[in-house]
Amino acid sequence: MPATLPTREALSEAFAQFNDTSRILAESYCDLEQRVSDLTRRLAQSDQARLGALQAREQLSERLEALLQCLPGGVVVLDSEGRVLECNPSAGDMLGEATLGTPWAEVARRIFVGGELDEFELADGRRVSLARRAMSDGSTVLLLSDVTAARALQRQQDRQQRLVAMGEMSARLAHELRTPLATAVLHASRLATGSADVADSPRLAGKILERLRLLQRLLDSTLAFVRGEREDGESFDVAALLAEALNIAALHAENDGLKITVEDAAAQTLLSGQRALLAGALAHVLNNACEACGSPVGISIDVQRTDMLLKISIRDQGPGISSQHAEQIFEAFYTTRRGGTGLGLAVARSVARAHGGELRWVAQEGPGARFVLTLPTVSKAMAGFHSSILPSYFSTLNSGEEVGYA
Repeated sequence: MPATLPTREALSEAFAQFNDTSRILAESYCDLEQRVSDLTRRLAQSDQARLGALQAREQLSERLEALLQCLPGGVVVLDSEGRVLECNPSAGDMLGEATLGTPWAEVARRIFVGGELDEFELADGRRVSLARRAMSDGSTVLLLSDVTAARALQRQQDRQQRLVAMGEMSARLAHELRTPLATAVLHASRLATGSADVADSPRLAGKILERLRLLQRLLDSTLAFVRGEREDGESFDVAALLAEALNIAALHAENDGLKITVEDAAAQTLLSGQRALLAGALAHVLNNACEACGSPVGISIDVQRTDMLLKISIRDQGPGISSQHAEQIFEAFYTTRRGGTGLGLAVARSVARAHGGELRWVAQEGPGARFVLTLPTVSKAMAGFHSSILPSYFSTLNSGEEVGYA
């Protein structure tokens, strides 16, 4: 049977399918070419970025290498076993001989002749600080810094500070000694010129001796204060402290118009510390008040006790202190008075703080100035001390009424 020839419709359908398949293949080939082109472009960009990163790393490595070569500090790299792997020229100058491959412990024993913690001394006298940094690969980086010049500068600065402190302390000591010395000179001049009565000579000589002994106590106490010493075990009451302060300031409460009021609860209060220094601090405040008022008249001292604190308030009727000077009055060498040293209040505050207390200026309405010295108290059981009787010119307050204390 002869083969059947395809009809025209079948051939047309076959050619149409072939054309569709060819078109699909052509589109797929174009899409593949596009993808290959994109991948090629991305690969070129990636290669370019990687090449740029490599160049940047090479430049960074060159800069770091140049930095290590110029760095004044010594850089030493140790491997995971503690051997010297590499070092820069500064480290080589400090380490001396070739040390590559040598254990660091052996190098340290050879180059360091002394030192402690992270600062050591080299054989040539230079001082070197040592810092360590562990790396993630097990190696260690050591940084050696020459601190010789810095330590020399620090020693020079410490010396200058000590000289300044010595100068300030000399000025403060001179200020402490000025008042009793002037009184002793006054009494001695009366004896030397013969202006004093013969019968009065023993009394004046006693006054001079008293002032000289006071000078000696002030000098000893001040030197002890400079050394940071405390006279442990010396206990004293309010009466003894105020009496010595008046003695230093050359004031006599019963004659000079100075009013002293001691609260009944504070009359038997005990203090501990260096009485001469605390009395001198009070005398500075009293002298300032006398200079502000022109005389002791109008000056009052009130003593109160609150819990374990003793408050001594000194009030005067002088011109007072303006607010613009209030923040500076406790600074050393600051003064608004002609001929003043500016040390009295600075010395008084430093002494108060050394005893765990405080001296402060209290703003008030009306004329005058008020200073409050606060000191910690001690119990009689701890002090083992019997309080003395208040002098007759002291008065106490009991339930708000002023009562004479004999």
